Amino acid sequence: MENFAEHLKNIRTTKGLTQRQVAVGIDVSERLYQRYEAGKGKPSFDNLWALADFFDISVDELMGREQKA
Repeated sequence: MENFAEHLKNIRTTKGLTQRQVAVGIDVSERLYQRYEAGKGKPSFDNLWALADFFDISVDELMGREQKA
């Protein structure tokens, strides 16, 4: 299973977005967003919600949680 940083990067690249585009879209600095993808920081609850909304996915999906059968 991917860790959060890897999963976040895969979501972004699958959607064809740059780190700058995501940072602007969730209203954080590009450096802060880069820290998320590098695994050197974790988003606050507010930024988790912003990321999920930006990517149009659920927070569970953003966090890499699999759906239970």
